[in-house]
Amino acid sequence: MPSNKQRRQAAQRHLQRQLERRAELARKRRRNLLVAITAVAVVLVVGAVLLVTGLGGDDDESTATDPTTSAPTGAAESPVAPVVNPDGTVTCDFAPDGSGTDVGLPPDEAATPATGTTALAVTTSAGDMTFTLDRAKAPCASSSFAYLASVGFFDGSPCHREVNQPTFGVLQCGDPTGTGQGGPGYRFYEETPEGTTYPRGTIAMANSGAPGSTGSQFFLCFVDTQLPPDYTPVGTVDEAGLAVLDQIAAAGNDGSFEPSPGGGAPNTPVTITSMTVVQ
Repeated sequence: MPSNKQRRQAAQRHLQRQLERRAELARKRRRNLLVAITAVAVVLVVGAVLLVTGLGGDDDESTATDPTTSAPTGAAESPVAPVVNPDGTVTCDFAPDGSGTDVGLPPDEAATPATGTTALAVTTSAGDMTFTLDRAKAPCASSSFAYLASVGFFDGSPCHREVNQPTFGVLQCGDPTGTGQGGPGYRFYEETPEGTTYPRGTIAMANSGAPGSTGSQFFLCFVDTQLPPDYTPVGTVDEAGLAVLDQIAAAGNDGSFEPSPGGGAPNTPVTITSMTVVQ
């Protein structure tokens, strides 16, 4: 029969084991709580990133990254940032995106004009617009945009995505495939000067969120849109065009891009019938 001392020692060992088990359970609960909090934070961050990078489109493409097809067939090259030449022109780098699409390259790649504006007459199934491209602020994007318009790249292409939010209202176009994965066969670097914002009437180039992933896809802001300054603001839409956009926006979208990257196909289908350089 155990003595009183042995019983006390056994009771102490039993109590010690209980305390150790409780401490271990407490550590596990804290660890599991931390994991859960981290997972929720990751989901929120990823969701925000997907909403924004949904504007990529040429390369993801989306609102643009590069591939004009869903699966590039060749080797993609990484474009470099534009360089200002001594005479004030700009050297642009239009790099193959590996998609196999070939519509040629914008002219004067090594001496792109960086002054003045270019006007485009845009006819759509929903109404007519005029785009004014700003060569001083975005010489490479303006050169590419005007070139693609001149070769009929945008003619017959749908505007595949619309987002209707109080601080994020855009119509996205520029992908002839209508999938959000199309582009011109090349990509180039973003032109985002300090203080870049996206007020109502802005035309900005979409991209995948990665540097050097701008292609042909663009978005038209019909509200003051809050986005990080990662998308090249290439120009503006005229008042008549804004009235057309307001009518399209009023009809909403089908939500087919929800929950990410957000929005959906316009409920009022929009096709660019033609886009012509007028000056």
